[in-house]
Amino acid sequence: MNIDILKQELYSLCLEFSILCKTNDLKLVTAESCTAGLICGYLTDLPGSSAYIEGGFAVYSNHMKATILDVSCQTLEEFGAVSEQTALEMVSGALSKASNANIAVSVTGYAGPDVHDNVGLVWIGFKESNAQAICKKYNFLGNREAIRLQTINEAIKLILKQY
Repeated sequence: MNIDILKQELYSLCLEFSILCKTNDLKLVTAESCTAGLICGYLTDLPGSSAYIEGGFAVYSNHMKATILDVSCQTLEEFGAVSEQTALEMVSGALSKASNANIAVSVTGYAGPDVHDNVGLVWIGFKESNAQAICKKYNFLGNREAIRLQTINEAIKLILKQY
């Protein structure tokens, strides 16, 4: 994966996202594990982003997922931190904790470079207030930076596809 191309795409997606939010009165909260706050960071690079970004939760450890976002210990034990179930609970937890937000995105995955069979596996969740959460599975290729950038890009694309 070409990092420069991913970053150019990310900038365009951030611009498109800002227009979507301003047009539809959307306010986002993020719940990030493998990206550790980068989604929120990139989206707030644009001036005026405080109008549509409520904030984010960087919940890297299982303990933080459980205590901050109310991901159940049973879910974490049974399915693991990198699972559809965890991503869904993360996105619901984030939205319930951020009362001014009306949309949320969550990401959990393996960015590497650990010697792990599932490096590149990422689950991305999305939830709108008073709606069912959705979740998508991705298998990204590349190094840690490329996997994280692809995750951010796809998280923003997932939100954009809902409108």
